[in-house]
Amino acid sequence: MAGTSEQSENALMQVTNLREFFRDSISDAMVSNSLEADSHTTHYVVNLLTLFVRAENFHDPADEAEGTRPLALMLSDALDASTPEQRRFGLQRLGDVSLFIAGFFADDLQHSVVDLDYYISMGGGAYSSLSMESGGTIRGRATGAIFAELGDKFQQFVDVLNDLRLQADSTSDSDVLRQYEIWLKTGSERAARLLRHQGIHPLVSLRSTREQ
Repeated sequence: MAGTSEQSENALMQVTNLREFFRDSISDAMVSNSLEADSHTTHYVVNLLTLFVRAENFHDPADEAEGTRPLALMLSDALDASTPEQRRFGLQRLGDVSLFIAGFFADDLQHSVVDLDYYISMGGGAYSSLSMESGGTIRGRATGAIFAELGDKFQQFVDVLNDLRLQADSTSDSDVLRQYEIWLKTGSERAARLLRHQGIHPLVSLRSTREQ
C-alpha cells in the first residue's frame, strides 16, 4: 500500500508540474502576443493542454484509425445530435481539437488537404455556437462566457500556443514563407510580428486583395 501511495503522489506531482508549466508558459506567451483574457478562459486552455498531452484523452472512440475525425464530420455529428447535451459536447470537442491542432501542428497542416485558416474558422465557430447554447444556470453562464471569449479570440490563442511550441523565432527561408502564408490566410498578428522581426513588413492592402 505504501508503494501505491508513493506512486500516486509522484504521478500527481508530475501532472501538477505540467499544469504549472503550461500556466506559466501561456502567461508569458500571452504577454508577448498582447493577448488579454479572463483568468477563467486561460485556466480552461491550461487544463485542455494538460489533458490532451495524453494521447488517450486527445483521441475519441469515434476518431478515424489514422487520426482524428475530420472536422466537418465532427460538426455534422454535433448538429445532428439527439439531445442538447450531446450537441454541446460535440461543439466543445470540435473547438478543443481545432485549438490544439492549430496551436501545436500548424506547420504540419500545410501538407494537409485543409490548412490553418480552416481549423481557425471551425474551432472559433464551434466555441461561439457553444457559448450561445450555454445559459440557464450560473455555471452555464460562466462557461458560456469562457466559450464566447475563446470564439472571439481563437486566432490569438492559436498564436499563443504556437509560441509555446516553437519557443523561438523562425529563421529559415521556408519558415518565413510559411509565416507569410499564414498571415495572408488568417491575419495572424503573431505571424506578422515574426515577419517584421525578419525585416519583412506585410502590407494590409495585399491581404485585403487576397480576401476578395
